[in-house]
Amino acid sequence: MPPLPYDRFCDEVVTQTGLLRELVAGADLSVTVPTTPDWDLAQLLRHIGGNLRALETAVGTGAAVTEPESQVPDHGGPAGDDPAALDAWLASSAARAAETLRRAGPEVQAQLWTVRWPTALWARRAAHDLVVHRADAAGAVGAPYTVAPDLAADAIDEFLDLLSNLPPAEPGSADGPTGTVHLHATDGGSGQGLEWLVELAPPTFTWRRAHERADVAVRGPLLDLLRVVTRRLPPSADGVEVLGDRALLDAWLERLVLR
Repeated sequence: MPPLPYDRFCDEVVTQTGLLRELVAGADLSVTVPTTPDWDLAQLLRHIGGNLRALETAVGTGAAVTEPESQVPDHGGPAGDDPAALDAWLASSAARAAETLRRAGPEVQAQLWTVRWPTALWARRAAHDLVVHRADAAGAVGAPYTVAPDLAADAIDEFLDLLSNLPPAEPGSADGPTGTVHLHATDGGSGQGLEWLVELAPPTFTWRRAHERADVAVRGPLLDLLRVVTRRLPPSADGVEVLGDRALLDAWLERLVLR
């Protein structure tokens, strides 16, 4: 399946932020987010908006943004707890980031934290970060969660790309499970290719879209697979089926953490 176009990711930064804002409109922003229990809903929104402000600054200025809290104006959002002010700030953060990405095009190098990527990868990361955090918000307010199938499938691709290329937590470490994991979206339809084969080779893994036997298989709707891989849904959830070595699956998922 070919990657989604750059302009689509720029558009999704605004679209996904809009859907997020609709989800939390009128909600109690002090509620704890179950899938990110260190944050309440207001903190989640400030985190999302702050990332967008940092991205806008890095792309727009060409300067490395290694400490967004101190380097990016208005990074943490408006003072106080006014939901209307926070909503307006979040909308502005998304619009500004998307416009800066569009102006830059997909080939400009930008550095956030310790990572230097072309804007093509940053736009994709920003869009999918919003997709996943929207799942966090939906769980916090008890709202339905939907994502366009092509975007959800690309979100799994991008997350696997990202995690398989991270350096080990401890340099030189070869710890970790070995084996194979098969992810199968049961609502993909014939010929849609919504299956993934992950080969674990500590300290990392490789992956490809494939229908192949594995040591453990996870079957379920596409959105459930996305949330399982991003650790927003346990594999034991209703509608998700695990066949084979559950301990291997758990050991792999335990290591799928963005550092």
